[in-house]
Amino acid sequence: MSGMLFTSMQWFMVFCAVVCTVRLVLGPTAADRLVALNVMSGIVLAFLVLRGVQQGRHIYLDVALVYDIFGFLGFLAIARFLKDRLEHEEES
Repeated sequence: MSGMLFTSMQWFMVFCAVVCTVRLVLGPTAADRLVALNVMSGIVLAFLVLRGVQQGRHIYLDVALVYDIFGFLGFLAIARFLKDRLEHEEES
């Protein structure tokens, strides 16, 4: 029973990742793309945790933690870049 639950949750994560990828590619603004990228990072994080719990391997949870830290730092860097770009566009 729990195997079927984990499998269905993983397929749901794949579906959400596909939807976020569409938004990432077709997003009309850079802010939409940034939000889609951040949501995609959360989906990958949840997928790693699901696989770690399903297989009983703690290494997936460690990788998920490191991935989350780097994802957050990347999100901050991209947000700062977009903020600086918007400030330069307003000055022009």
